[in-house]
Amino acid sequence: MTSPEVTSSPSREEQRAGTIRNPVLTGFYPDPSILRVGDDYYLATSTFEWAPGVTLHHSRDLVNWRPLGGALNETRLLDLTGRRDSAGVWAPALSYRDGLFFLIYTNVESYGGNFWDSPNYLTTAPDITGPWSDPVPLHARGFDPSLFHDDDGRTWMLSPSMDWRPGRNAFGGIVAQEFSVRDMKLVGEPKMIFTGTEVGVTEAPHIYKRDGWYYLMTAEGGTQWEHQVTVARSRSVTGPYEVDPAGPMLTSRHVPEAVLQRAGHSSLVETQHGEWYLAHLTGRPLPPKGRCVLGRETALQKVEWTPDGWPRVRNAEPLVEVPGPRGLAAHPWPQPPETDHFDSAQLRPEWSTLRRHFDPSWVSLTERPGYLRIRGGSSPAGLHKPSMVARRLQHRACVFEAALEFAPEDFRQMAGITAYYNTRQWHYLRVNRDDRGGVFAGVLTSDRGQIQEVGRRISVSDWPRVFLRAEIDRNDLRFAVSSDGSTWADMGVRLDMSILSDEYAEERFGNQPIMWGFTGAFLGLWAHDMTGAGLPADFDFCTYRSLSPS
Repeated sequence: MTSPEVTSSPSREEQRAGTIRNPVLTGFYPDPSILRVGDDYYLATSTFEWAPGVTLHHSRDLVNWRPLGGALNETRLLDLTGRRDSAGVWAPALSYRDGLFFLIYTNVESYGGNFWDSPNYLTTAPDITGPWSDPVPLHARGFDPSLFHDDDGRTWMLSPSMDWRPGRNAFGGIVAQEFSVRDMKLVGEPKMIFTGTEVGVTEAPHIYKRDGWYYLMTAEGGTQWEHQVTVARSRSVTGPYEVDPAGPMLTSRHVPEAVLQRAGHSSLVETQHGEWYLAHLTGRPLPPKGRCVLGRETALQKVEWTPDGWPRVRNAEPLVEVPGPRGLAAHPWPQPPETDHFDSAQLRPEWSTLRRHFDPSWVSLTERPGYLRIRGGSSPAGLHKPSMVARRLQHRACVFEAALEFAPEDFRQMAGITAYYNTRQWHYLRVNRDDRGGVFAGVLTSDRGQIQEVGRRISVSDWPRVFLRAEIDRNDLRFAVSSDGSTWADMGVRLDMSILSDEYAEERFGNQPIMWGFTGAFLGLWAHDMTGAGLPADFDFCTYRSLSPS
């Protein structure tokens, strides 16, 4: 007689937390810096001209992530006044030592030609949620800074060395300079430690130490289709560094059929059980124009170490599905409701504001309880006092709805909902006033700064409130309005969402970029008062409902 087969349950060390499905952060979450402290994992991503600066996410299993909001949520931590499109916070980096979180970041003031005004700052906190200390100014020689805390007690600041001079390589290499944590200042002389490979555009440096080797990870090739992760190593923190002979650790440039394109700008993390993962930037182009409407997103890849000590991603290609970490239980988080009724005194963490922080001088959740009151700000081209509350577009198909109470007294006053990329690329369903005193809903669109009114005008003069709706289906956007929230009138125009993408937003004069595109598409609540009176627009609720998995 044959004995029945006995199946034993895997031990906790053999269990995996599940499957990582990429991108783990959908929508505009670029330049990920990943950090583990104990059993907690954190991701910090770039925010550019959006506040609060530096979005933070938290996980216990690398599979499920929850938003923590932004770290730089006060003007003393970050001033974005006047920042041009795609300036502001570039490539923050998180690190941890002796009970203290370190957050280093650039607040790019301006760029153009080969010039960058890119001051770097460092702030610290005892907890990931703060309070964060007053920022310490560092050098402005380059952006994408990071800190490396060596096991000998020394700390080093890394950044690219940018060179504006005509005929020179603008990305001159990676520079390291010692940083005194005790005195909170740079000490010693900067040292060029790596000049990059022939691919060029060497940036985003991070150093990791393993088995006596210092591993320098950089991004190369630029943040578009030629992007890649390059790894080099040395026995000394200041080099010389030898590049991995196998080539890039990760890239999509040779696999045009891959779902995840633009793979690069990475950081590493080791789990509690000795496994390694790579957090990286990626983009998912939509046919037929191949533009990444969701912006640059964050994905994770499994890393294996070769016998001779090189970190590798299988085939150096990004995968959509990756095995989760061993030995960790799945840790899902509660999902926020689709509708925000604005019943709290604080904005939910998925919301951002444009170029200025949430402040009662222009926006309030308590002035009219149960409503988000936005006082009209500067024009759609304004860089100093815009009045927008927005969230990232995170799905290829979704519905965005809001209820608005607004009584414009002048054609210079308008409010509504927008699909927004930057000051030159947006679609806007707004309530406005005409020269005869009538109040109407109509659509404005801006394509590289050329503004048109398109579609229908619908009179809303006798409506106590206007329900506004945007429905997105991949590259298409349709607006609609309603007096009761159930019967909708289409605005009679189909708009192109693909112009709200990095690829389209970048503008060049010859081979020289004059406008960068780094920020991805947002869906927002927008209010303008170009009379300067600050007329309020009251939003009773806002719903974001996905119609596709991601």
